[in-house]
Amino acid sequence: MILQDLYLSTAIKLLLGFIVFIAQIQLTGRGNLAPNTIVDQLQNFVLGGIIGGVIYNTDITILQFLNVMIIWTLIVVISKYLSNHYAFFRKLIDGEPVLLIQNGQVLVENASKAGISANVLADKLRSSGAPAITEISRAILERNGQLTVITKADAGLRLPVILDGRIDEDALKLIDKDEAWLIQQLHDQGYAPKQVYMATYTQNHLLIAAYDRPHFKPQA
Repeated sequence: MILQDLYLSTAIKLLLGFIVFIAQIQLTGRGNLAPNTIVDQLQNFVLGGIIGGVIYNTDITILQFLNVMIIWTLIVVISKYLSNHYAFFRKLIDGEPVLLIQNGQVLVENASKAGISANVLADKLRSSGAPAITEISRAILERNGQLTVITKADAGLRLPVILDGRIDEDALKLIDKDEAWLIQQLHDQGYAPKQVYMATYTQNHLLIAAYDRPHFKPQA
C-alpha cells in the first residue's frame, strides 16, 4: 500500500510538472525551447531541477510541490515582462551586446569587461568559421553569449534597432547612430516606434516591419 502511494504521488508530481511546463511555454512563448536569454535558460534549468529533486522526495507533499512550481512560474513571467518592456531590467537581467572586434582590431577593454579571455574569443571565432581577425568588420557578443561576426566582405551590418515597439539603444551604439536619427527615419516613413514590430539596420538602410504591415518595408 505504501509503495502504491509512493508511485501515485510520483505520478501526480510528474503530471503537475508537465502541466506547469506547458503553462510556462504558453505564458512566456517558445523561447525556452531554444533559449536565447538568461531567463530562458534559467527557466529550463531550475524547472528541471525542481521536478527532478522533488518527485522522489516523499517529505515534500504534492501541495508544497505545486506551491513551488507556481512561485517559480510567477518569477519567470514577471522577469520576462520586465525584460521585454523596460530597458533597465533588460540590461540587468539579460545584459547587453558587446562589441569585441571592430575593423580588424580586438577591443581588449570591452572583452575584459565582458569576462571574455583571449582563449574564449579565439574558440568562439573558430566555431563561427570566422576568417582572420583583420578581415572582420565587427564581432559582437550577443546577450545569449553567441558571437555574431560581420566580415568586411559582407554586404553590411544587420542589427535590429527596434523590437516589439521598443528602441534598442545598445544596437544603435553599435552602428554609431542615436535615437534622434532613428526617430527621424521612422517619421520620414510615417511611423512611430510603438507602431513597429521590428526595424533592422542593414546595408545603410532601415527595414521596417510594422504591426499593421508585417512585411519588411525598405527605407526610401
